[in-house]
Amino acid sequence: MAKNAFYAQSGGVTAVINASACGVIETARKHGDKIGTVYAGRNGIIGALTEDLIDTSLESDTDIAALRYTPSGGFGSCRFKLRGLEESKAEYERLIEVFKAHDIGYFFYNGGGDSADTCYKISQLSEKMGYPIQAIHIPKTVDNDLPITDTCPGFGSVAKYIAVSTLEASFDVRSMAKTSTKIFVLEVMGRHAGWIAAAGGLVEDQGIPVVILFPEIEFDKEKFMARVKGRVEEHGFCSIVVSEGAHWPDGKFLAEQGTRDAFGHAQLGGAAPVVANMIKDELGLKFHWAVADYLQRAARHLASKTDVEQAYAVGKAGVEFAINGDNAIMPAIERLSNDPFEWKIGKALLSEVANVEKMMPMDFISDDGFGITDACKAYLLPLIQGEDYPPYKNGLPDYVTLKNITIDKKLPVFEL
Repeated sequence: MAKNAFYAQSGGVTAVINASACGVIETARKHGDKIGTVYAGRNGIIGALTEDLIDTSLESDTDIAALRYTPSGGFGSCRFKLRGLEESKAEYERLIEVFKAHDIGYFFYNGGGDSADTCYKISQLSEKMGYPIQAIHIPKTVDNDLPITDTCPGFGSVAKYIAVSTLEASFDVRSMAKTSTKIFVLEVMGRHAGWIAAAGGLVEDQGIPVVILFPEIEFDKEKFMARVKGRVEEHGFCSIVVSEGAHWPDGKFLAEQGTRDAFGHAQLGGAAPVVANMIKDELGLKFHWAVADYLQRAARHLASKTDVEQAYAVGKAGVEFAINGDNAIMPAIERLSNDPFEWKIGKALLSEVANVEKMMPMDFISDDGFGITDACKAYLLPLIQGEDYPPYKNGLPDYVTLKNITIDKKLPVFEL
């Protein structure tokens, strides 16, 4: 008998997470003998706990296909981490009640590291609480910090956006540098891993002087100022890409606000003005700064074709793995070659993915700590290749908004 499936999106959304949703739903529809209805959780795992389940079968094939080129989370996302079974047995019992009530036997969770942890915990429900469920983690994170997989869907498009933005803004600064702005600072995401910041270094081959501040390298103010001063003296201007996770030797973030998010992570934002004002105070140079923030992860109009294809592929593979009996795994991208760029989908055990963070290899960072190496460029360049433009209407991208009709609830209200 076909079992229904639960799909949800978690954590920060991306330009291509909906492409993974498209891959999951379209593939499930092709296997109606194994998978009945795909229910999407409104706002991630919260949708499962509150029995707020969207019936995706009520969406047309055309609208589901349109998810492939629509940014953000089509069903809503959340930052909510399930605690251990011993700490919060009531939540797990509630999940089983919801799964039983709606005949759900498959669980697809689309997210990053914390989502992999949640998915791994769900996969253990069969053993620990006697409910059969196959849990597959669909990888996603702009931070590119999941282990085992070559890259994380969502990253390639952010890398393309940051590289393009750095290039275009640098052309602007270069044209104004003689009598005006000489410094442009761009702040990008990346709490502990500098993958996104590294993408800014791809413009160096076009003659742009770029200084990068990585989370992997302790911030040395004196060394940094000397590097910026040298770049300006040589080129007349300089662009700086600073990761939000750049930090002092004592571990304190340049951008730390003193507040924390739902996962207990320090909330960051503000490294760009900190760095820009340092330069003004030390070197007296006029500057402009910008924070890419949501723009970098929402820019579907500039998505990498490679990224879109990989995002869809992991969603498709997740369903195929599940109907073949797999549990507690994540579809992982395996790079076969750089030139020509070839890849395939493999499997990673969630026990080896959950709560593991992949940093940039040190041989990807230049010896001075402010740039990227040829090895890093060889890794990054294939990920930003190709354009996959959405359709346009009246000059704007023609994105889809789903109906997101929920099913009738069968259970009592559950308080989070």
